[in-house]
Amino acid sequence: MSEEETTEINEMVIKCPACNVDGIAKSIMKEIEIPHFGKVLETTIQCKKCGFKHSDVIALEHNDPAKYTLKISKETLSIRVVRSQSATVTIPEIGVKVEPGPKSEGYVTNVEGMLTRFEGAVKKALQLFEDEQSQANAKKTLAEIQELIKGNGTATLIIDDPFGQSNIVSDDVVISEIPEDELKELKTGFSHIEDR
Repeated sequence: MSEEETTEINEMVIKCPACNVDGIAKSIMKEIEIPHFGKVLETTIQCKKCGFKHSDVIALEHNDPAKYTLKISKETLSIRVVRSQSATVTIPEIGVKVEPGPKSEGYVTNVEGMLTRFEGAVKKALQLFEDEQSQANAKKTLAEIQELIKGNGTATLIIDDPFGQSNIVSDDVVISEIPEDELKELKTGFSHIEDR
């Protein structure tokens, strides 16, 4: 039996959300049971005409809010990480924080893959911001991330999930409650409409 168990696959051809050509994009939805995590819906849309691709992992089970903390080191780079679309990811030692937004996607990766995502985001920031201070800060952060990817040094990976749908699959992870004052400040990535 594989580590992940696919329970249902649904494939269809749809209108591409990017190029609007009907009947060309392939949509695949898979319900997967992930050990230590639960059921998720993995979705992929891919258009062979324009190359558009979108993937997401949506948790199908609701849990209590949770904070997951793991020491990043050479030994923990291969540890599996499940980040839901509503989770905030932080590495405080290098000043990196990613909060969920309306287009936030969930994903399954490992610690090294998480660092690689941060590396890509910092490289984009280097292209966007031209002032000296931003460039210096981004280059310093990039160098620190790249050292962690190489297995040099240590830092702390923190995932704050208001819906408890993320996970770090390791005996070394510390799972704790999120204090009420911190929970109120967490972004979820979902839009809220106020009643008037």
